[in-house]
Amino acid sequence: MAQHQIVKPEKLAATAVGMLEQELVVPNLFQKEGVDQFKGADNDTISVPVEGVLPFHDYGWRNDRSQPIQFDEYRERKIAVTFGGNVYSAVRLTDEQNDFDLSDWGRLLRPQVKAVARGLSRRAVNTLTRQVYPVTIGGAEANLRGAITEARRVLNKFNVPDGNRYLLVGSDFESALLNDDKLNLAQFVGDSEAESALTTATIGNRRGFRIIVSQEIPAASAYAFATSAFVFLSGAPSVPQSVPYGATTSFEGIALRWVRDYDPTFMWDRSVVNTYAGFRSVTDVLVGWDEAKQSEVVSTGEHFVRGIRLSLDGTSAYPPADGELAKITGISDAAQWPRTGSMRSTSSASSRRVPT
Repeated sequence: MAQHQIVKPEKLAATAVGMLEQELVVPNLFQKEGVDQFKGADNDTISVPVEGVLPFHDYGWRNDRSQPIQFDEYRERKIAVTFGGNVYSAVRLTDEQNDFDLSDWGRLLRPQVKAVARGLSRRAVNTLTRQVYPVTIGGAEANLRGAITEARRVLNKFNVPDGNRYLLVGSDFESALLNDDKLNLAQFVGDSEAESALTTATIGNRRGFRIIVSQEIPAASAYAFATSAFVFLSGAPSVPQSVPYGATTSFEGIALRWVRDYDPTFMWDRSVVNTYAGFRSVTDVLVGWDEAKQSEVVSTGEHFVRGIRLSLDGTSAYPPADGELAKITGISDAAQWPRTGSMRSTSSASSRRVPT
C-alpha cells in the first residue's frame, strides 16, 4: 500500500501555479492584471476612466494680440471592462485509487494543471486570432525578411513600444523561417535548456521581435504585437470555509485555487483546480502631426494599433488612405507592402500613441 505524506495545501497550490505558468505560451505574451478591482462590480463590469488627450498650440512670440488663444474641451473617456471565465479541472479519486494507485497528490495536480493551461491558452488564442487588425502583410513567403522588416516599420509608425515585441508564428510560418538561410534561425532551435513552454517555443530574435512558435494559431499566419496589445486577467477564487483542505496562490501574475474534499456517500476524494480568467485587447487614442496645418491632431475614435497580422500567402490589407488612422499614422493602402521604390509613406502626418 502506498505511504501518503501529509503536505500542506499551500505548498501544493504553490507548486501547481508554478507548473501552470511554465505550461503557458500565448497567455504569457499578454500583459497580466489581477481581478480584485472586479469584486463587487455590477454585472462583473467596471468603468475604467482613461485620461483625456489634448493637443498643444503655439502663440506667436511678441504678436500684436489681435487673436485670442485657442481653448480645447477636455474629456475623460470611460471604458467598460467585463470580466468573466472560470477555467477548471475536476477529478474524483476512489478510496482504492488513493490507497493503491496514487503515491502523492502532486502527481494528480500536474495533469489537472495542464488541463487548465490548455483552457487558458485556447481563450488567449481566440482573443488573438479574432481581433480585427489594421494591417495584414500578405505574401510573406516570397520575402520573409522583407515582411518582418515591414512589420517593424508599421509598428514603429504606429508608435508601438519597441520593448517586448513578439512575432508569434504558426507551424508552416515557422518552417519557412527555419528554411531561410539568410535569417539563420535554425541553429537556435533546441539550444535552450530551460523547461518552460514559452522558452522552448522561442526560435530566435530578429528585427526587434522575439520569434515564438505556436501550434494553436493558423499554420500559415503570424502575429506581430507588443505585450501591451492584449490583457490577461487572472484571479483565484476564495476557498470556501466548508472545505477542510484548500489554498489559493499566485505566481508571475497568474492566480490559482486548489480545493480537495471527501464525499462519504460514494467514498471518493474530489480535487478541483481552477482560476478566474479574462482576456481583452487594448485600443488607443492617437495623436499626430499635420504638416500642412502645422498643428497636432487627435483621433476622434480609438484604434487597435499594437498588433498586426502576417500571412505566408494571400494579399496585404492596409487602412484606407482617406481614413483617420492613415491620416494620423501615414500607414495606408496607398503605399502598402510589397511595393517598389521608397519605403516612406506619402502622408504628411506622423503619430504618437496615448495608451489607454
